[in-house]
Order: sequence, then structure tokens, then C-alpha cells
Amino acid sequence: QVQLVESEGGLVQAGGSLRLSCAASGRTFSRYTTMGWFRQAPGKEREFVTAIIWSADSTRYADSVKGRFTISRDNAKNTLSLQMNSLTFEDTAVYYCAVAPGRVGLSGRISDYVYWGQGTQVTVSS
Repeated sequence: QVQLVESEGGLVQAGGSLRLSCAASGRTFSRYTTMGWFRQAPGKEREFVTAIIWSADSTRYADSVKGRFTISRDNAKNTLSLQMNSLTFEDTAVYYCAVAPGRVGLSGRISDYVYWGQGTQVTVSS
């Protein structure tokens, strides 16, 4: 069993930055573990943002956030982070961290992820 606790989001003006974190506890991660970030805007489907393979440090980003968002992890603290820069109104959403314990690689498929954080609201004002 894995528990994920996300940091508080916030209200940011366009062009600003925000850093989210996700603290994991419970079962020790394996070399196959993938952690990712998803988001869901009002009236829209939940979408993939970025993912990282825990042991390999390989990453993948959705086109909409490439060059602006950076995913990272702290192995010692079992913590996942998302640095968000140059934020726009379109980034407004509830952000979720998630864990895929299987051999899914850098999957963007919601169904591959088993454990989810509680979600945190990020609002960007224009």
C-alpha cells in the first residue's frame, strides 16, 4: 500500500511559478515504479502532464508543458516534485500525483496508475 500526500497548490498570476510536491509513504518503490502528475481542468478529462521512472530517472512531458514544467524526485525522501514556470490560465486545474507500480514505463495512461494523491488546486489568473 502506498499513500501520497500533495502539498498545497495556490493562486498564481500568469507568468509566475509554483512548485508542487508529493510525499510517498508505505511500500518501498521498485526499479519499475513510475510516478507521474496528471491534471483536470473544469469540464475536461483528466490529462497526463509528466512522468518519471523512479530508478532510471527517465522523464516524459506532455507537449503543453514542455519547456515550462520540470518533474524531479528525491529518492532519500520519497518525494516527487513538479516545478511549474511561465504559468498561463490554461494551466488552471486540480493536479494529482500518482504511482504506477507495474512495468508501464513512462505511461500517460490513467488506467496504469494505481495510487493517487488527494489533488491540489492550482489557479492561474490572467
